[in-house]
Amino acid sequence: MSDKEKAGKAAAGAALAGVPAEPGAPKADAILSATGVRRAFGGLVAVDVEHVEIQRGTITALIGPNGAGKTTFFNLLTGFDRPSRGSWDFDGRRADRMRSFQVARAGMVRTFQLTKALTRMSVLDNMLIGAADQVGERMWAGLVPRLWRGQEAANRERALVLLERFKLIDKREHYAGELSGGQRKLLEMARALMLEPKMIMLDEPMAGVNPALKQSLLEHIKDLREDGMTVLFVEHDMDMVHEIADWVAVMAAGQLITEGTPDQISADQRVIDAYLGAHHDAAQH
Repeated sequence: MSDKEKAGKAAAGAALAGVPAEPGAPKADAILSATGVRRAFGGLVAVDVEHVEIQRGTITALIGPNGAGKTTFFNLLTGFDRPSRGSWDFDGRRADRMRSFQVARAGMVRTFQLTKALTRMSVLDNMLIGAADQVGERMWAGLVPRLWRGQEAANRERALVLLERFKLIDKREHYAGELSGGQRKLLEMARALMLEPKMIMLDEPMAGVNPALKQSLLEHIKDLREDGMTVLFVEHDMDMVHEIADWVAVMAAGQLITEGTPDQISADQRVIDAYLGAHHDAAQH
């Protein structure tokens, strides 16, 4: 573990010190705070979260069994779906009425379980479309190159720096569709950073990634915290959760059932019941 990583983990631990292991626990400096968020599809309630706060500058894992409502909750917070009711603030601003592009511009960017790379565009072009407020995309400004050439050059330089960081620089002229599943995950994470977000939300970043790239992805996620970003990720791999998460929030049947450190969560009977069924132990006797 590098000195930078040690410092980042220590700072996150200090920020979460004393936070009770209970659902909706208040945080000292929450970058995201959601209250009464409910999403129903007809008679099916997919999400019903009474309250949750995400501590700034930490890596928080959102876990739970299949069908717990984790991805739906992500979709709501990032403007890709609308709640039946509820509200949330991001970095001091009301965010529940924002559309997805407004959420991203505000500094909360997400990736998807199934990557959204534009397969018939080059890796570099995929990066460039991730840049915000591009002057050249405006109807009249696009006709005046001097208004956008400087910004385009800066965006290209930032894209190349990120591709170097994520070890994709040699693939920059390749079609994104030629990348492996793990490389597409790296590309999506790198593209998200083009917006210089305050918070990045990763939906199952390890899904479909081969073991050779898994450790690389883990290191990149830890680097996000060390660079001052907040990370919230959905994951099923508890080894990964233990390795990188500072805090864990657990959902089951659409509700937030508990929170805590990875060690606290692993020993929590509510979590064991949620994954294995409340009658699991009884069935063994």
